[in-house]
Amino acid sequence: MTIDAFAAFYPWTKALHLISVFAWMAGMFYLPRLYVYHTPAPVGGERSEMLKVMERRLLRAIINPAMAAAWIFGIILVLTPGVIDWSAGWWHGKMLGFLLMSGFHGHLAAARKSFERDERKHSERYWRIANEVPTLLLILIVVMVIVRPF
Repeated sequence: MTIDAFAAFYPWTKALHLISVFAWMAGMFYLPRLYVYHTPAPVGGERSEMLKVMERRLLRAIINPAMAAAWIFGIILVLTPGVIDWSAGWWHGKMLGFLLMSGFHGHLAAARKSFERDERKHSERYWRIANEVPTLLLILIVVMVIVRPF
């Protein structure tokens, strides 16, 4: 398949990209909230152990696959001829937001491993603030793609 063939699948690729992003974002909104509840939970307690299972399943079954799919379909979209005007600046902002979201994803994944080891590296307040990061990045990304301010 050549890159030009991507154009024929553009509507499907765009739909699958958006579905992947929605699933990824759902998990990114929820995982830091679980950390808010996990931080004060007694180490080794029933609540802490239940949250460990929830966090692991959310990350492995939803967030990680959805992020991978969002990346794959996003790359296909970028490679589709005519989708991006490379002289426009909006796509730089979108890519920055997407890379920051991916980095935050990595931070959440590392935090899950810390919680798994019963380590509490951050406060409940930290996780309450961190819970807003995906929303702010989503705003940046959507504005760049829809409004295209530059």
